[in-house]
Amino acid sequence: MKAKFDIIQSTCVPLPLENVDTDQIIPARFLKATTRDEKFFGDNLFRDWRYDADGNPKPDFVLNDPTYSGQILVAGKNFGSGSSREHAAWAIAGYGFRVVISSFFADIHKNNELNNFVLPVVVSEQFLSNLFASIASDPKTEVKVDVPNQTVTNLTTGESEKFEINGYKKYCLMNALDDIDFLLENQPKIEAYERAVVGL
Repeated sequence: MKAKFDIIQSTCVPLPLENVDTDQIIPARFLKATTRDEKFFGDNLFRDWRYDADGNPKPDFVLNDPTYSGQILVAGKNFGSGSSREHAAWAIAGYGFRVVISSFFADIHKNNELNNFVLPVVVSEQFLSNLFASIASDPKTEVKVDVPNQTVTNLTTGESEKFEINGYKKYCLMNALDDIDFLLENQPKIEAYERAVVGL
């Protein structure tokens, strides 16, 4: 969902597992879907971990635990590895997560998240470990993600880190623009350049 990014402050959903791949995020059978409906993919986020074979919620999986909620998913190292399927980012966005925090993302998945208005925030392993500990101690722990200043803060401990983001993608997120929107926004400049330089 297109929404402007500024400061996001939220409780978190912890997923302290490493090497979560895209087939676990959204199983391959859902790639056959003919819809881009966000709710459809969000409803099937982590489908095989979230539901049993009869479609009943597994009470021990974090998304089915009412203790945890929020717009921020906190995941273990190497999140989004495996297949490059964009559907994984659709599912994360469709569920309602706006930020995913991890100490490492697979490159293609990281870019897919950015293209689908989900902000991947890379933090140190120590920051991640401390954040998991804070959430385990108090599920109401909040994190503040300041996009303009590129900082992420654990509001329980006060620990804060800077995170990196491509300048173009930062601009797009802060203005709720996808790549086509960005081109349309700059259409007058493009046309002026073509007239001046290319002679069109």
